[in-house]
Amino acid sequence: MLYELVRQESGEIGPPSACEAIGVSRSGYWAWLHAKPRGDDPLLPRIRKLAERPRYGYRRITAELHREGITANHKRVLTLMRENGLLCKRPRFKVITTDSNHGLPVHPNLAKGLEVTSINQLWVADITYVHLSDGFAYLAVILDRFSRRCIGWQLSRNIDAQLCLGALHMAFASRKGASLAGLVHHSDQGVQYASSGYVR
Repeated sequence: MLYELVRQESGEIGPPSACEAIGVSRSGYWAWLHAKPRGDDPLLPRIRKLAERPRYGYRRITAELHREGITANHKRVLTLMRENGLLCKRPRFKVITTDSNHGLPVHPNLAKGLEVTSINQLWVADITYVHLSDGFAYLAVILDRFSRRCIGWQLSRNIDAQLCLGALHMAFASRKGASLAGLVHHSDQGVQYASSGYVR
């Protein structure tokens, strides 16, 4: 119908001219013209049933179909699930890595406005988290701001001062023998970095 309307309006008689008039590629036009309605796809009822299982995405459903002896391409399964609103939605969450609500003393920001011209002048520290198959772990890192090199890191299931101290000890070991006079160590004001053990 769309093609007929374009042909009448443009006075042209061939699909190439009609495609140009509406800004559609020829291959796209022919794919649309010969497309089968995906709502009638014989796989859809089985995919709907499998999608009722919690945390079953297109990869798991494709694998399950293969186990049942049904040949299905994962791209086809993904397209059917997307078009029919069957994709599972991951719960969004943000892991809190900084707890600044503590009564420990904090120090002024010495890194603000500091012009970094060499290594061992400014070390910056932070904590992030890493997704694992059975949850997540915390990663503490220390970077040399001048070289942007990671000089210390520690990975742990616990977010405590020991996590950060492990990264700090590695940083000291990696720069053993180097002069650290005038070194500024910068971090957030989280409880791990403000703890007495870390400050010492």
